[in-house]
Amino acid sequence: MKLIQTKIPDVVLIEPTVFEDERGWFMESFNEQRFYQELTRLGLPIPRPFVQDNHSCSKKGVLRGLHYQLPPHAQGKLVRVTQGAAFDVAVDIRTDSATFGQWVSAELNSKNKHMLWIPEGFAHGFVALEDNTQFQYKTTDFYDKECERAIKWNDVELAINWPVIEELLVSEKDSAAESFSTIDVF
Repeated sequence: MKLIQTKIPDVVLIEPTVFEDERGWFMESFNEQRFYQELTRLGLPIPRPFVQDNHSCSKKGVLRGLHYQLPPHAQGKLVRVTQGAAFDVAVDIRTDSATFGQWVSAELNSKNKHMLWIPEGFAHGFVALEDNTQFQYKTTDFYDKECERAIKWNDVELAINWPVIEELLVSEKDSAAESFSTIDVF
């Protein structure tokens, strides 16, 4: 497994080691010991243990986010796409961070098998680039409705460069999310 820091160094792209032959392929989708060793090698903190796994399936053009949870139930997320493709985004909402208000993105898909580590203190969202995009992620805390928050996906201040898709499908809840300038932050 290779961890690559993004332009926001706390958000890390993970390239797993994939073994392929004429039968197909094999990879470790998660190895706690290696994950922690690689984070330590990069000088990054070890997250709390993962306590919940989530799995969603989206049609092409479905946009989910930008979601986050406030403390004491803030969530770090280890995200990946097991079928299809997604444009994945993390936004730094830590007020004491040098990268506050900045965002990073990565294309995660079933071919590249990349994952993204998004620590606590970030809002997260994605848009499905293909039908039947299966998105799976681990979280460092349980879902808590009282701590749940969202930022409007197309906030002008954030200016996220989402891919052009003919028809975006956004839930009412996500469409009614707050602007970045008014959110509850860390």
